[in-house]
Amino acid sequence: MGPTNGTSWRGFVFLGFSSFGELQLLLFALFLSLYVITLTSNVFIIVVIRLDSHLHTPMYLFLSFLSFSETCYTLGIIPRMLSGLAMGNQTISYVGCAAQMFFSASWACTNCFLLAVMGFDRYVAICFPLHYASRMNPALCGQLIGTSFLSGYFFGLGMTLVIFRLSFCSSHEIQHFFCDTPPVLSLACGDTGLSELGILILSLLVLLVSFFFITISYAYILAAILRIPSAEGRKKAFSTCASHFTVVIIHYGCASFMYLRPKASYSLERDQLIAVTYTVVTPLLNPIVYSLRNRAVQAALRNAFQGRLLGKG
Repeated sequence: MGPTNGTSWRGFVFLGFSSFGELQLLLFALFLSLYVITLTSNVFIIVVIRLDSHLHTPMYLFLSFLSFSETCYTLGIIPRMLSGLAMGNQTISYVGCAAQMFFSASWACTNCFLLAVMGFDRYVAICFPLHYASRMNPALCGQLIGTSFLSGYFFGLGMTLVIFRLSFCSSHEIQHFFCDTPPVLSLACGDTGLSELGILILSLLVLLVSFFFITISYAYILAAILRIPSAEGRKKAFSTCASHFTVVIIHYGCASFMYLRPKASYSLERDQLIAVTYTVVTPLLNPIVYSLRNRAVQAALRNAFQGRLLGKG
């Protein structure tokens, strides 16, 4: 591995799963299976939405970009993690760690902004149903998506620069399975107070601002639903938001726990469990919660399979 001082060793070592010993191969098989399902599901959702004209609406457009963002997020983390579990190579270069942090942070922030955009979409659909098509026009949808991605890259770059402006002179063993901001920050020597404050401010801007817009959207949605006279109408209106609300709770719950707390409260076992949830489990839940339980998507899937079978016949 080489010396651990900052001048002769320009890399890091992951210790995330080192304590599992022989169970690492079992974890490899488990995570690989989940990842294949996640990747296949998200890609399939993107393709189905692209090909089925009935799904060419703002809601499904945003959903397809969320699936794309989730796919890119997992591509930056899980293949490297699987490689380490299978071959035991847990080292990563300094530049590789910075690149992994940038892309994972960028896509994670993009997911937050896309969820806020999807909350706004549900607000317009329920509160202004007669004007939904005109208000959520292609130009506005494109601007919302573009802003989400550009903002994600901006905040991801900011977090990476805050961390990698520091010196790593004591230990290069990351108590994690990828280059996330809290475990890498804990390796820095000297006074890290300003860097911790910078990460906290950036995290607050991403999480609280996007969550604030989601909360405002749902406050108006709830008020509109309560004004619907029939119970069946209220149930139908709420069902259009249930999937989004479920994903928001999981996503923001995990992210807030990881990034809105002081460095002194980091814990290897607990943080890894939370990280596995939002890097492996949450991207798998999105296509299930959002799409595979959605009647319109189910109909599109049936049509796709029937068309494929008829084509072969």
